[in-house]
Amino acid sequence: MLAETIAAIRPADPVALAEARAHQDRLTKPRGSLGVLEEVAVRLAGAAGVSPPPLPQPAALAIFAADHGVHARGVSPWPQEVTVQMVANFLAGGAVANAFAAQTGASVTVVDVGVAADLPDATGLVGKKVAYGTADMTEGPAMSADEVLHALEAGIVVARDLIAGGARCLITGDMGIANTTASAALVAVFTGKDPAGVTGRGTGVDDETYERKVEVVREALRVNALPGTGLPGTGLPGAGLPGTGAPGEALRALAAVGGLEHAAIAGFILAGAAARVPVILDGVIAGAAALAAAALAPDSIDHCVAGHRSVEPGHAAALDHLGLRPLVDLELRLGEGTGGLLAHPMVCAAVRVMHEVATFDSAGVTEKPV
Repeated sequence: MLAETIAAIRPADPVALAEARAHQDRLTKPRGSLGVLEEVAVRLAGAAGVSPPPLPQPAALAIFAADHGVHARGVSPWPQEVTVQMVANFLAGGAVANAFAAQTGASVTVVDVGVAADLPDATGLVGKKVAYGTADMTEGPAMSADEVLHALEAGIVVARDLIAGGARCLITGDMGIANTTASAALVAVFTGKDPAGVTGRGTGVDDETYERKVEVVREALRVNALPGTGLPGTGLPGAGLPGTGAPGEALRALAAVGGLEHAAIAGFILAGAAARVPVILDGVIAGAAALAAAALAPDSIDHCVAGHRSVEPGHAAALDHLGLRPLVDLELRLGEGTGGLLAHPMVCAAVRVMHEVATFDSAGVTEKPV
């Protein structure tokens, strides 16, 4: 399934990009006056392969939930059982993500890809459990090769099902106590930056816990013999899966220090790209997952929009590496998909301009002389 999905991904269509840029220049407004929103609309046209691009609605938020063995190293002040408790909160409609989703009209699906507890059946919950959390990445790989592949495919299936159900925009969400530690490790590996520069305070740890968190990331990279020079975002040797049987360095890194939700979100991104449905990325967890998706299929990032910039330093590093410009910068650090949900109306507005604003010719408005 993963190989099939990667094979279906196409880069941004150059003809659609050119047509979208030309159309922007004909609209009744000064050229470039909508700033970044113009580039968003052009980007979505290239991703869809048509200009104007389809309206990216309705939107579907998928919150991938999983636990992390590295929690045992004291990297978070929150107990691990908060993950399962927050899953219940999402399903009851009581989280910030639920409020933001109601505001933008997005559906909310919660995916158990690796919660360290058995969850009862509930409306809105999709059971895709690969394992009861990851292993401690400071003692060896967090996931086995089979686990990382199954988590990737869980994300692919969820994306495909949401698209089949009518979603025309996917938004990434996550829940997992200690997942910013795994995110920092992934960002360090894929960007080549020092762990101290990409590790943040997550849920708000004190100085002592923060220093421990940085050292835990360093230890995980050492134990798993991961390079400190970074893995390239394109043309990664061995990353292609069809017929090779070799997981490649990208998959090895993801399995070594990633989380089950990181792998699932990477699959979610790949499946959206394969279907030419835009994916709005949330914060640092999504950024780390997108780095893995980009290493597996570089063209997948053509189909992504950075919803916001988190205060987590690893998120800025990931976005810079991916060449993505965030739409919102509100010092958010919650996760859940909140930043992506806030950005969704902006993405819709950018595309609506392409469909509904008159051109100089059609409106009979005189253009500024060239």
